[in-house]
Amino acid sequence: MRIVQLTKCLRGIRNAWHFHYALIFVIKVVCSNIGIAPLTP
Repeated sequence: MRIVQLTKCLRGIRNAWHFHYALIFVIKVVCSNIGIAPLTP
């Protein structure tokens, strides 16, 4: 029973990390688009 609880916790941590990296990726893409926008005519 304890192992199941641990795996559920690890799954939650893993999902949190995926969300964290996805959020950083989206922010980088948006910032790069904002940075490129003034350079385009």
